[in-house]
Amino acid sequence: MSELIVVGVDGSAEAAAALAFAATEAARRGVRMRVVTVVQKPDFVTVPLGMAPPTVMTTTVDFPSAARQVARDAVDAFTADHPALAGQVEMEVVGVAGHPATELVEQSRGAALLVLGHRGRGAMASTLLGSVGLSCALHAHCPVTIVRPTSAGDDATAPAVGAATPAV
Repeated sequence: MSELIVVGVDGSAEAAAALAFAATEAARRGVRMRVVTVVQKPDFVTVPLGMAPPTVMTTTVDFPSAARQVARDAVDAFTADHPALAGQVEMEVVGVAGHPATELVEQSRGAALLVLGHRGRGAMASTLLGSVGLSCALHAHCPVTIVRPTSAGDDATAPAVGAATPAV
């Protein structure tokens, strides 16, 4: 099996930085990438009279297809911004429905590295790792790199790495 770097994306700027880091690392190692978006199905949906379980939804939502489109959009935006780097790396696009931490840990099986963006929520909150990142760092089947957001003055093609945790 050839080496693989898995990167989780969700359409955020932090995920775009993680994708750029993962692509740079994949090009350096000469390995392929899997770009993954996970969409969590809602526990409840709104209906005219309040909340109800999703089984009463009148339209069917193809969650994996929607997730795949988010991942495809992230790859397309990255390719437009970094065509030379994107051309050096084979990228597979995957969309999954489920809990993000659980599905990303599953996607890490057989991977050389799992890369995620850090979702800072202000000065205090940005010092803490989010629940998905923490769960992946604790349970992934490979090393995990959390890419911290860059400040406006930094080079956007060189994201700062916040933490790299070997698999336990």
